[in-house]
Amino acid sequence: MKILFVCVHNAGRSQMAEAFVNYYAKSYSLPVTAKSAGTVSGKSLNPVAVQAMDQVGISMANQLPKLITKEMVDEADLIITMGCGVDAESCPAKFVASVDWGLDDPAGQGIEAVRVVREQIDLRVREMLSLD
Repeated sequence: MKILFVCVHNAGRSQMAEAFVNYYAKSYSLPVTAKSAGTVSGKSLNPVAVQAMDQVGISMANQLPKLITKEMVDEADLIITMGCGVDAESCPAKFVASVDWGLDDPAGQGIEAVRVVREQIDLRVREMLSLD
């Protein structure tokens, strides 16, 4: 199964979800891969999101924000948007048929707030992969 996580800047939530899925897929030999992308790709990852993932032993050091493409959408078996508010001009839910997780945006937040979002993503990924 191929999962595509989409948010606006592809700098935090979607990157963490991609990292969790790929980590668990490798750890449990699951036939699943994840990618992430943004509708308005950011310039760099949220450094606090990178720090929060490092704290649980999952590196995002080699990940970069990516702009969503038609090919990514066509290849995905499941598309999950991370929550951006339906009024946001570049909200992925306006462009992509998907499931929305409705998560708070960690941009500009401190480590405590980002940890909360990280834990919400981890829980949803584990439930989706039937790891709990």
